[in-house]
Amino acid sequence: MIQLEGLTKRYGDRTAVDGLTFTVEPGRVTGFLGPNGAGKSTTMRMILGLDRPDEGRVRVNGRDYVDAPLPMREVGALLDARAVHGRRTARNHLLWLAHSNAIPGKRVDEVLHLVGLGSVTRKRSGTFSLGMSQRLGIAAALLGDSKVLLFDEPVNGLDPEGIKWIRELMRGLADDGRTVLVSSHLMSEMALTADHLVVIGKGKLIADVEMREFVRHSSGVLVRAEDQGLLTRRLTEAGACVEPGAEGALVVTGLEAKEIGRLATEARVVLSELTPQRLSLEEAYMNLTRDSLEFQAVVA
Repeated sequence: MIQLEGLTKRYGDRTAVDGLTFTVEPGRVTGFLGPNGAGKSTTMRMILGLDRPDEGRVRVNGRDYVDAPLPMREVGALLDARAVHGRRTARNHLLWLAHSNAIPGKRVDEVLHLVGLGSVTRKRSGTFSLGMSQRLGIAAALLGDSKVLLFDEPVNGLDPEGIKWIRELMRGLADDGRTVLVSSHLMSEMALTADHLVVIGKGKLIADVEMREFVRHSSGVLVRAEDQGLLTRRLTEAGACVEPGAEGALVVTGLEAKEIGRLATEARVVLSELTPQRLSLEEAYMNLTRDSLEFQAVVA
């Protein structure tokens, strides 16, 4: 289990992480989402003790990770797959990591075969493609057979077979009762992999919710009515968010179609359309983080 309590990190006058509080539970894959610059990597570095928070605390299995006597047996992490001495072979890279944490040498060969690098164990890592380097980084994360695993953009450089493999691997790890936190910008994969979502923007928590609830609550209902002003007031009073849609329609979020229909009936507003709009994870995510984008390209 990973527990964050009021975690804050500043760099000069910029607050990279701002009072984050959430828990990553065992037995499920938690997707960690946010735009570029949201503070995801900084948060992961603080979980691992690589950056020290200015405020707050993070605990892994009830204690500070830096206090673990054999840290790779506590947490397996992939933050930067290219952080490898290029002249070392794949096997030697993992071997020195294993020796530093009292992990048997046979485990090195096991994880190399598990990630599909069994045929290149004697090859220097500096000659690896991005996909091969990613697999080596995943092997390092699995080396300690730890109960907590962190993956930052694990599908980078992987081919379709590799993406399917890492998806099934993470699901298997969670099904085995392990705590899995994965950061990714690939929404299609998150939709297939994650059980729970933690979304941040500009260092602050935006959502901490089950995947199905996230998409359901983010989905809207397309409404056309004779008296839109009256209906908008009634819906807003009921806690819904009402925005203008295409061709004079209203897009309502926060209420289901049957609730909107009931309120319209009570207000005696005639409806000509009441259509649920089920959003994909990508659409729901984009709607939620629209105001949290730090870097946004201009479409010509």
